[in-house]
Order: sequence, then C-alpha cells, then structure tokens
Amino acid sequence: MVSSPRVSVVIPAYNEGEAIVPALDRIFESVQLDSEILVVVDFPEDTTVPVLARYAESHPHLRYVVNDYGRGPANAIRYGIDRAAADTVVVTMADGCDDPRQIDDLTRLVERGVVVAAASRYMPGGQQVGGPLLKAMMSRAAGRSLHVFARIGTRDATNSFKAYDRDFVRRVGIESRHGFEIGLELTAKARRLGLPVAELPTIWLDRQAGVSNFKLAQWIPKYLRWYLFAYGPKLELAELHDRSPAEPPGGDVLEQESFAGRPARRPHDTGA
Repeated sequence: MVSSPRVSVVIPAYNEGEAIVPALDRIFESVQLDSEILVVVDFPEDTTVPVLARYAESHPHLRYVVNDYGRGPANAIRYGIDRAAADTVVVTMADGCDDPRQIDDLTRLVERGVVVAAASRYMPGGQQVGGPLLKAMMSRAAGRSLHVFARIGTRDATNSFKAYDRDFVRRVGIESRHGFEIGLELTAKARRLGLPVAELPTIWLDRQAGVSNFKLAQWIPKYLRWYLFAYGPKLELAELHDRSPAEPPGGDVLEQESFAGRPARRPHDTGA
C-alpha cells in the first residue's frame, strides 16, 4: 500500500467468493492515481476472504478488513470510510456493476472542492443496462425529482457509486445503519448545508454473476427518509447535529466548524 494514497476505494463485500476477481481486475486496470483498495467484509468466514488473501499477494495496494460496526452494507461502508487512508474516498460495489474508469475523475472533482461527486446513470451520457425494472423506475424518478425540485446537484442521488471528501463525512456523520441509503443521506446533507455536489456520467451494467444483496422493500423507508430530508431549508452544521445527533463514526469528536469559505484541497504532486 502506498504511504499516502490519493484515493481510498471502499468496497463492501458479502460472500462474493471468486466473483469479486473481475471487478478487482477492472479497478486495478482503470485507476491510475495513487490508491488503496479497501474491501470490507462482515465476518472472517466470508467466502471473499481467501480470494482477497490470494489476490493481495500480487496487488499490495489491496487490503481487506472485517467490519465490527454490525452487519450490513451501511455498516460496512461506514467502517471502510473510517479506515480509509486518503482524503478522498470512493465507494463502489463488489459486483462489477460500476465503471471504475470514473474513479480517477470523481476523485479529481473532490480535490477541486466538491464534497460529493456522483457517478450518474441519468444525466446525458449515462446509462443503466439491465437490473429490476421497478427499482430502476423508482431510482430514476427519485433522482430527477431531487435534481429539479430540491436542486441537489446530481440526477442520480441514490447511486452508491460516489466519491466523498472524507473530512465532510467525518463532520456530518453517517446515520444509516441498514442498506445502501448512505449515498442519498450524504448527498442530502450536502444539499441542506449548501455544499457543492457534482456529477459525471456513468454506464451501470447489471451484475453477471452471483445474487444482488439489494432488498428493495426493506430499504424503501430508509431511502424515503433521506429523500424527504433533502427538501428542507438550509442548515448550519450545528443545526444538523442538533436535529439528529449521529454517533460519530469510529468514536471521533465532530468539530463544530463551518464549511463556508473552505478552499479546495491541493492534489498530491504524483498520480496525474
């Protein structure tokens, strides 16, 4: 692993086994910036672990960790972000649905000053290929309505494939504890704080192997909470914390500082 990576790529995995290898191959082929690839599993017996151990022998930038925040994708993503070494964190899936060629450009957007950079299926140049029809229709409707009426900064707020300013995540906290609604939560919080969100087009392809862990009926109420939250008036950071005091990720103390006027972070001299 590089001593100071420019981007940490966090991948929640659940019993992927050998199916994760093509996704990892594409990530290592596509990402040119100094990076660490951090795969998070929920228990040591996960079938992905021996595959990762073998893969890491020839890919030293890969490491895997066992999440002890509680099972489920939200806790795995929280745990991965808390263990990330870079200032920019990109969350992507283990199933190979996301296009890793966007990781470098999403990272650069965060380095220029946005706090959330979204890979968008629903903007011009983006596309979704395959997947359940009802899920796709609901996701598209939510994304378009949030973009038009809440001015949330992206047409695809529900997509999990996003880059984040890690300092922003640390300050606002993550309240999600269940599914993949973290992406919508953090985008909605950025909108309520008046912080910049940007998007790039992406092509999403339905997974070719294994079974999706997305539980539509179970997670709809979690998404709806953050969908409605996005329409509220602008908040200050202290007001956000007072409204719903989140457990600080990893036990850190959240600093009550304003984001206003914060300059864009300077990228590292190496990588691009």
